[in-house]
Amino acid sequence: MIIRELRVTPIAFRDPPLLNADGAHEPHVLRAVLELVVDDGRGGQVTGLSECVGHAWQLDWLELVGSRLPGTGVYETAALARLAGELLAGRVDGVAYGPDAPWRRWADRTGSTGSRGPAPIPAPAFDVRRVYAALEVACLDAQGRLAGVPVVDLLGGRARDAVPYSGYLFYKWAGHPGADEDEWGAALDPGGIVAQAKRMVDRYGFRSLKLKGGVFPADEEIAALHALRAAFPDHPLRIDPNAAWSLQTALSAVPELEGVLEYLEDPVAGIEDMAAVAARTTLPLATNMCVTSLDAIRPALERGAVRIVLGDHHIWGGPRATVALGAVCEAVGWGLSMHSNSHLGISLAAMTHAAAATPALDHACDTHYPWNAADDVVVPGALTFTDGSVRVPRGPGLGVELDRAAVDRLHATYLSLGREHRNDVAYLRSVLPEFDPTMPRW
Repeated sequence: MIIRELRVTPIAFRDPPLLNADGAHEPHVLRAVLELVVDDGRGGQVTGLSECVGHAWQLDWLELVGSRLPGTGVYETAALARLAGELLAGRVDGVAYGPDAPWRRWADRTGSTGSRGPAPIPAPAFDVRRVYAALEVACLDAQGRLAGVPVVDLLGGRARDAVPYSGYLFYKWAGHPGADEDEWGAALDPGGIVAQAKRMVDRYGFRSLKLKGGVFPADEEIAALHALRAAFPDHPLRIDPNAAWSLQTALSAVPELEGVLEYLEDPVAGIEDMAAVAARTTLPLATNMCVTSLDAIRPALERGAVRIVLGDHHIWGGPRATVALGAVCEAVGWGLSMHSNSHLGISLAAMTHAAAATPALDHACDTHYPWNAADDVVVPGALTFTDGSVRVPRGPGLGVELDRAAVDRLHATYLSLGREHRNDVAYLRSVLPEFDPTMPRW
């Protein structure tokens, strides 16, 4: 069961003009598909799949770590994690591969000189958990295929057969500038958000709803939440302003949201300000910004800053770390949900397996999948939404198969774009040059 090769294919798929505190989604999302080729011990091979962000820094580090994987056992994930950490810290063979090293840093793969330069958000680039997480998913998929069991069984077994997801609502333009209106249309006021929610619920059966906030002044977004409450009296609601609110704005907002929301996610930045808001409301505060590592749990707990954490296997270091996070949350009395960013079916499958194996998960998970499903890279049929939930795929490993034609098409799109980084700020400024990304905004 020896790893023979890691293939990393950058892809670009369509995305609507979704607005957020940082700006606007560009017409295409950059993502990467990983294929880990492993000997099956019987003269054949299996291929484990994974999916992650497709920024240049991620591709560079995956290529670096992948070059050292051949000959490693697919079950030796602890050794793989150590190798990734040592490479990224520059401790292998005395070669400086660390944050300041020039090794293919932000290397251009598209042939377009316009795509070169530092990533707009370099801080996560050197977090070994983000590189290892992508590798662990591929290892788990391969292990499951070798053993003939689903990944959820490798994570400890099922706590549930189906995982509930929340409909993810966004303020958005009717279409990208210069393009026709997309199928979702505009959502720039409470009426547009309610119409979007009705379409989400009708199509996918979601039983809870989340609004991505931080786009408009707080009173406008609060009005949208009240409109959602009137239209969906029984659906748990949540909003994520992505720390775009000042402390004063948040303190003014929470009285209007008590009794309306299931929880309020990251209204302000940092543990101290979150604690200040928490002290003034009975509304549970959630986070995927101020608690993103085990080191942050103790200070957040001591200050009473949060009551719910949003895990994410891409960020926390893989599905096993996500399941472990659930045990920690249960031990300290916190609730647990799951964060999402733009993704396709491989990530949805990994999220579903991890969530199914996490008994402490007590809130529906976030997912961007409905916004991007039309460009999926997995063969249809394995992942379906019923009443807002996705059943755990029954096949071995992740239970999904790669659509090679789709991968090839989306890779060609990636090459044609000449772009290697996501930059929501620059895209919004191309439409609104006066846009100021400084936080807090409201």
